[in-house]
Amino acid sequence: MSSVIEQSVQARMVASAPRMETLPATLHYDRKDPFAVRMAFPAPATLEGTEVSWEFSRELLATGMDAPAGVGDVRVRPFGYDRTVLEFHAVEGIAMVHVRTSELRRFLKRAQDLVPVGDEYRFMDLDTDLGDLLGGAS
Repeated sequence: MSSVIEQSVQARMVASAPRMETLPATLHYDRKDPFAVRMAFPAPATLEGTEVSWEFSRELLATGMDAPAGVGDVRVRPFGYDRTVLEFHAVEGIAMVHVRTSELRRFLKRAQDLVPVGDEYRFMDLDTDLGDLLGGAS
């Protein structure tokens, strides 16, 4: 069984123009980092012209689909019946994208099948993490 899940989603960039631009994004989950989810946007979809990834907690994504969640760089909230808004706050500004809630739920279900909520600690390599924190002294 693979320890990594990747799922492509269609994100809609919220802009001041009336039409929202659709762009591809990839959700990524690795059981070696069981609390985190990553969302990556390809280079053509970014202002910098390079791939941009945002990492945030799996719990934030799950909570934000049903009620507003987050106070930091990443915020998630429901939007209407079938969309979820993800806000990414950076020095350059705020990027807001809409994603179909059903796609996010499918991704989280796959992640939960790989690492059940509450069992994340079983998949962490604390010795390696501590060694990395201490500068590779393990």
